[in-house]
Amino acid sequence: MNTTPYLEIKEEIYQAMKENKAIVALESTIISHGMPYPQNVEVAKNVEEIIRERGAVPATIAIIDGTMKVGLSEEEIEFMAISKNILKASRMDLPIILAKGFNAATTVAATMIIAELAGIKVFVTGGIGGVHRNAQETFDISADLQELAKTNVAVISAGPKAILDLQLTKEYLETFGVPVIGYQTDELPCFFSRESGINVPYRVETPKEIAHIMKAKWDLGLQGGIFIANPIPKDYSMDFKEINKTIDNAIEEAKKQKIKGKELTPFLLSKINELTKGESLKANIELVYNNAKLGAEIAKEFIILS
Repeated sequence: MNTTPYLEIKEEIYQAMKENKAIVALESTIISHGMPYPQNVEVAKNVEEIIRERGAVPATIAIIDGTMKVGLSEEEIEFMAISKNILKASRMDLPIILAKGFNAATTVAATMIIAELAGIKVFVTGGIGGVHRNAQETFDISADLQELAKTNVAVISAGPKAILDLQLTKEYLETFGVPVIGYQTDELPCFFSRESGINVPYRVETPKEIAHIMKAKWDLGLQGGIFIANPIPKDYSMDFKEINKTIDNAIEEAKKQKIKGKELTPFLLSKINELTKGESLKANIELVYNNAKLGAEIAKEFIILS
């Protein structure tokens, strides 16, 4: 269904909206830029199936031929997975990509924007972007953080990506009034690891609590999202000190190759996977599945309150 010249909502999702069913938004950067083929397709389909199994409707978001797609067909997922000229869209890119009819995978920021346009309040991802290490020199701060400050969508992730400065990322979110919530944890998880040594301001135990926090925030007219940090399952959590050493090595390699901006995160994640002999990719996949389970439960609880 076309709701604007730029936005197309898949029929399944449009029907779910009419029937007031729980819907969970999913990003597409993980498909086009986050994982190798064919694992990217397998993971995308598995995440959708996990959400369906828990009684919610998945809405994978991407931009194809200049149209913001809310919900992808199997053919469109395959297209996003194998095509070579897929851009990476954040807030600043959207007008150009739409006007020129380009194809793009959506980052956390762009997915939040499109989800809100479609009326979807719950979004599941792997990890959010944030304040990069040495940002005081580079000013490299992800647009994801500003999006969380202004767009009314709850984001479930396994914490900020481990390549970031976690303390500064947390401080930035708090400065802009974004609730930072640990799901069954007192410590901010950092993507590959359950540990970081950094406390979260608030801990919750159930999806129902999160749904009530979402409702209270938006009932008050407090603009912006909510960040729910859901730790990677214990069986897949990597040693915090070891993964930090690996990240340091990957960052040094990026400096040598002068890799910056949008290319930095995909490069670092790929390099870390290489250095960990595939263990980080396994962890990445499992944390996404875990987030999908929680996201579906939160979406169902929030629909009850809506």
